[in-house]
Amino acid sequence: MTFLSCASCESFSVSAWISFSFVSLTGKNLPGERVCDRDVFAWTKLAAECQSAGYSGTLIPYKCDLSCEEDILSMFSAIKTLHQGVDVCINNAGLAHNEPLLSGKTDGWRNMIDVNVLALSICTREAYQSMKERNVDDGHIININSMGGHRMVPSADEHFYCATKYAVTALTEGLRQELREAKTHIRATCISPGIVETEFAFRHHNSDPEKAAAVYESIKCLKAQDIASAVTYVLGTPPHVQIGDVQMRPVEQVS
Repeated sequence: MTFLSCASCESFSVSAWISFSFVSLTGKNLPGERVCDRDVFAWTKLAAECQSAGYSGTLIPYKCDLSCEEDILSMFSAIKTLHQGVDVCINNAGLAHNEPLLSGKTDGWRNMIDVNVLALSICTREAYQSMKERNVDDGHIININSMGGHRMVPSADEHFYCATKYAVTALTEGLRQELREAKTHIRATCISPGIVETEFAFRHHNSDPEKAAAVYESIKCLKAQDIASAVTYVLGTPPHVQIGDVQMRPVEQVS
């Protein structure tokens, strides 16, 4: 079974349930930037750690700019050539910029749409086509959403980001309906975390590392493994069970 996790650098760690995984990378902080060598090194190191730990699967990092459709299509072509196709797609790439609605820069808004909405949609489409070509009727598409896709954070820096995550909520339900219309048993699920201790805040507040650190120091946050555990739970449910959305927050998180 081939898993595809479309992951940015704030993504959760890959867990032992993966049979065969491609991880596509986007490390963009600003429009036009490519994934950096440090990000590729981190995932390559993780792949080696998985192998050393004796996990049964294989993790293959694949350098891909998820804001570029050509890169995404090239990645899916490589997966098809080397490993037939995708059975499970986890859309995990996401980013935020401090660009308020009243004063934000268009480039920042566009970058959030390109990665958080369009890349997710393109990967979903290509994953479904891969499953359809191979008559895979029990695949799964999991969108790592956000609690920001269910309520607005009272901070101008987060409003456009929340709008993109509301889009993910709508896209996941639309996908579920289209999969039913297509008479498949492929499932669609959202996982919507609150604050998770990753690199996300440091990328979001890249000009103010103290502010970023304060996000994670204020409460006991969710960990990457908590999200990975939610993914394994969703994937492990019986074939007739459709998990629509898993909303999860740190106990101490207020909003």
